[in-house]
Amino acid sequence: MSQFDVVIIGAGAAGLMCAAQAGYRGRSVAVLDMGKKPGRKILISGGGRCNFTNEGASPSNYLCGNPHFVKSCLSRYTQHDFIELVDRHGLAYHHKTLGQLFCDNSAQDIVDILTTECDWAGVQLFLRNEVLGVQSKEQGGYIVTTNEQTFECESLVVAAGGLTMPKLGATPIGYKIAEQFGLKVLPTMAALVPFTLHEHDKVRFDGLSGVSIPCEVSSECGTQFKENILFTHRGLSGPAILQISSFWRAGQAVTINLLPELNLNDTIHQWRSESGSKSLKNALGTILPKRFVEILIAEQAIPDKALNQLTHGEIDAIANYLHNWQIKPNGTEGYRTAEVTLGGVDTDELSSKTFEAKKQKGLYFIGEVTDVTGWLGGYNFQYAWSCGFAAGQVV
Repeated sequence: MSQFDVVIIGAGAAGLMCAAQAGYRGRSVAVLDMGKKPGRKILISGGGRCNFTNEGASPSNYLCGNPHFVKSCLSRYTQHDFIELVDRHGLAYHHKTLGQLFCDNSAQDIVDILTTECDWAGVQLFLRNEVLGVQSKEQGGYIVTTNEQTFECESLVVAAGGLTMPKLGATPIGYKIAEQFGLKVLPTMAALVPFTLHEHDKVRFDGLSGVSIPCEVSSECGTQFKENILFTHRGLSGPAILQISSFWRAGQAVTINLLPELNLNDTIHQWRSESGSKSLKNALGTILPKRFVEILIAEQAIPDKALNQLTHGEIDAIANYLHNWQIKPNGTEGYRTAEVTLGGVDTDELSSKTFEAKKQKGLYFIGEVTDVTGWLGGYNFQYAWSCGFAAGQVV
């Protein structure tokens, strides 16, 4: 039996950050992962370039049953702290829109930084070790059994991730451990995920795959995001759709302002005064994808008329329709393509300062396995760094 002060289940972003911090404190640390290499989700994130944080990260960018839960860890280890870490390692990175930071070269650079930190901190990494079971010891501490060996530890950290991307080995092991020790686990669902459409809508928008439109998308709860939507052969994707998917629930519609930068009513009146004989279809084709406009004309959602033939009532209706276009998704693409898992270990069960289970001494839950979900744009990685750091200071 291998003995360590700390055993961490999961060699992802949160787990590796926690391991390095604990190792630097002089703790003997083992990180267990069933994969062939560490940081597998990091490697495919951001199109292979890893959106590793966001310059504007704040508690308001997270969904959690307790909106105050993330305040402590985000203030103790900020995005600026992580940027300082990657700067020390000489990482080449660039800024994108909305505060997002990406690697210039490859997401492997982030994994290399984390594993280097772990090496310097004396952390031992045990790959291809699938956790089969966990039990607590009467005198305190835990025994973790894998398909390869057995580990004994004083502190056990569960950083096993959520259910997203099962091809990368995602399992519900983290939730099972929580339930085994009497912790509440909130229902989970795929988030930051594309929508699928009902068959009749897929037929309507056949041929639009790859077409992108800058929009403002709103959920029924009132949350809204202004970014692009993207038509796919299955439905709708793009940053605005991924963002709103975290707030959407089955059966609800989403409202899409297709022209958020315009007052379409004023624009049509201006078109009519300048070139009234021009068709509405051709005029709209200058500000929206022509194929999309043709579909709306074909299904009589908007009239096939010249601009000077439109009544004031028709102009009002057209503007209202395109500023408040509604569509009801059939569902989402699920965990297969989702970026994160919504729900998980109830944060009311955990200390917001240490991430230790309130009713189970020495047991910690960090990262995606907890009921904390960030927006798209580097926020989930920042939570991983922050909670990993916080737990690493105490385990």
